[in-house]
Parts: sequence; C-alpha cells; structure tokens
Amino acid sequence: MSVYDTMAPDFDRRRALPDGVPETIRQTILRATTAERPRILDLGAGAGRVGRCFVRANDDYIGVDLSYGMLRAFAGSVAAPVATPGLVQADGAHLPFADATFDIVLLVQVLSGAQGWRSLLADAMRVLRPSGALIAGRVVAPEHGIDATMKTRLAAILDGMDLHPYRDKPRDDALSWLSRAMPGRSVLTAATWTAPRTPAAFLLRHGGGARFSVLDDAVKQAAMQELSSWAQEQFGSLDAVFAEEHRFELTVHRLPQGTTT
Repeated sequence: MSVYDTMAPDFDRRRALPDGVPETIRQTILRATTAERPRILDLGAGAGRVGRCFVRANDDYIGVDLSYGMLRAFAGSVAAPVATPGLVQADGAHLPFADATFDIVLLVQVLSGAQGWRSLLADAMRVLRPSGALIAGRVVAPEHGIDATMKTRLAAILDGMDLHPYRDKPRDDALSWLSRAMPGRSVLTAATWTAPRTPAAFLLRHGGGARFSVLDDAVKQAAMQELSSWAQEQFGSLDAVFAEEHRFELTVHRLPQGTTT
C-alpha cells in the first residue's frame, strides 16, 4: 500500500476547494480548447477534487492515478444517478492510450512532487493531439502566509536533522522544460478566494503530505513536536485564525501551429 492509498480517505477533506471553485476551474479549462466536446485526460486525478465536476457534467473525461485507493475514493464520491467516472489505474509515465488521443491533458498539483517528471511529461505530450493543450494547475497561497511560513520552519527543522525533502524543486524544473518543449504558454487565474488558515490545520494536513510521510516515524514525530512548539510561541495559539487570499492558477502549454508531438 502506497502513502497515497493511506491518505485517500481524508485527502479531499483536508484539501477541499471552496464551493463553486472546481466548477469555475472546469469552465476555464474548457475554454482552452476549440473542440466541441474535448477528450480530457486528468493525470494524477487523485480523489477527484477537481475531476468530479467534469464527471458530473458528463464530459468526455478520463482520470488516471497510480493509487488504487485514490481512485476508489474518487469513484465513491460521485453519487448516482451520475454515470460511473472513467478511471484508470496507471503509471503516468507509461499511459495505456494511443498517440494523439486527447484534446486536453491536465496535471493538477502533480508536478511539485513528480521526481520522474521528464517521462511523465513526455508521455503526456505523446497522447495529446497537436492542437491540444497541456495544462498544469495548482493552488497558490500567499508567499508569506501561515502555510509557507510553517513549511519554511519545518524545512529548517529537518535540515537540522540532515534531512532535506523540500530542497529539490521538480515543479520549477518541469515547467521550465515544458516551456521549451511547448513554447505557446499562458498563465490564467481560474478562481480566487479568501481562506481561513490556522497553524493547527497545517500540522494536521502536512502530517499526511507526500514528501513528509515517507520519513521515519520517529523523525516525523520529533519534527512535528518542535514545529508545534515553535508555532505556539510564534502565533500565540495553534488555533489562531488568519484570513488569506488564495488563487487557482492554470499554466496552459501548446505546441506552435504546424508542429507535431
């Protein structure tokens, strides 16, 4: 069982988007193509945080994830009478689809933890139609907000233990490579919202984060205890609430006209 299988039952609850935001994201994504009924591939679909709205709208949508637990949570979150979502358990670097099959390929909150991003992006481009769009999506929180501040402190705590899970930046490297491979690039803000953030919520949510979860249990416990004590002193209370502006950003990549993958 992978760390993502373990996280699956609570994944969406801890990372839920506000009401209406997934639908706004869907509309922005659909405007990125001229296809009347686009074929959409969602790589790293997870538990369906964004993908559910495509399923409910009866779009031509396929969600792919390596974690069976995530896909099971996704399927269970789509209530009847909506059609069963098209979900496939597969490695994103070895997709079971023919070349030039999809009008849109989505990578939502995937590249930040994708160590094998070159193979992932190469296969994503292979299954994308020449006129299609490869779209990377993510939630952008304030640069100096609670989450960023606590993650910086946690990284410093782990550095003191000679552990560096956050040092590499695969998303930046992946997007730089993608900008060269598919130079028709635009960045869109699909939605904005104000979210309440607390140190306690970060501790709960980040304890199940992909990079942190793979560390030794004793290390995780010690690091979280130290971070909790620091946050208590820094913010006065772990339950201190900070209203912060967030946005959902989509980076759309296209091939130049006349180019084939």
